[in-house]
Amino acid sequence: MSITKQPFGTTSDGEAAWLYCLKNSEGASVTVTSYGCRIVSICVPDRDGQLRDICLGYDTLAEYEKDTASFGAVVGRHANRIRKGEFTLNGTTYHLAINNGPNHLHGGLRGFHYYNWSSQIVGNSVRFSRVSPDGEEGYPGRLSMSVTYCWSEDNELVISYEASTDADTVFNTTNHAYFNLDGEDADTVLNHMLMINADQFTETDENDLTTGKILDVEGTPMDFRRAKAIGQDIHADYYQLKYSRTYDHNFILRDSGLSEAAVLYSPDSGIRMTCFTDQPGVQLYVPASSPAEHGKNGRCYPAYGSVCLETQHFPNATSHPEFPSVILRPGEPFHSKTIYHFSVTAKK
Repeated sequence: MSITKQPFGTTSDGEAAWLYCLKNSEGASVTVTSYGCRIVSICVPDRDGQLRDICLGYDTLAEYEKDTASFGAVVGRHANRIRKGEFTLNGTTYHLAINNGPNHLHGGLRGFHYYNWSSQIVGNSVRFSRVSPDGEEGYPGRLSMSVTYCWSEDNELVISYEASTDADTVFNTTNHAYFNLDGEDADTVLNHMLMINADQFTETDENDLTTGKILDVEGTPMDFRRAKAIGQDIHADYYQLKYSRTYDHNFILRDSGLSEAAVLYSPDSGIRMTCFTDQPGVQLYVPASSPAEHGKNGRCYPAYGSVCLETQHFPNATSHPEFPSVILRPGEPFHSKTIYHFSVTAKK
């Protein structure tokens, strides 16, 4: 295992950004950057032994600074949506930026993914950290956070999250990588096979905001308990797929603790990605329009050309106390782990 560090340019704030490449003895690698604590590339072998970069992104720091898709980013202080950008905590109502229709999304106008994080190599991993000051984007409390990326000889990417606060706050984080297991320069993921270990999902309204209602997947296009092609039901006549013409939903994971959440597989490349997490939910997102007109090598990424599996607490939990709590308190540090394991399945 080797880790190399190289410059990735200077941010508009005048800070030096860095690229770290974690490579195993077989040549498979993960590249991450201090800017936004982002995954820039994941290069793993297909069934023929050829390396494919299966993570969408950009070539330059300047493009990441202008990014609106959160490519490969760690988002926060609160990932996903908060109704009308408001939440009440300990009797005080806090007002956040409205940056997604009528709602707050991924931490606001300048979420965690628009900052350059401190970074260091720790053994066979890279650790990023930053402090979010009290009042940043309207959130209370001084929040200290770190994210550690570890890459293994077995093509396993482990993402470890840690956070603590000096005052009660809300906190919900995830990594927003976009995957295409045929390669980031391939076409749609509609032929990718997907399994999600979830019997239920959270209903959304016309603004993709959770309503608080929990629905069963059985008998609906939301049923991924047995692997099926992403495109099989994505255009079904079902009200939950009408608003955004796609999947953008939180699935309630069946098992607790670190366990298998989902399996994504490409019949074309033979690459399989198994996701493990200790989080209670996973957001399935398949963009129905191009998330970037100029990605790597200037490529215009197509509609339905990638899939996100964002492990997290439920969206809009601040409006629904019956959901798992996203309140973080002093003396109760947050620890979480998500794993993406890449393997190859032979052609049948």
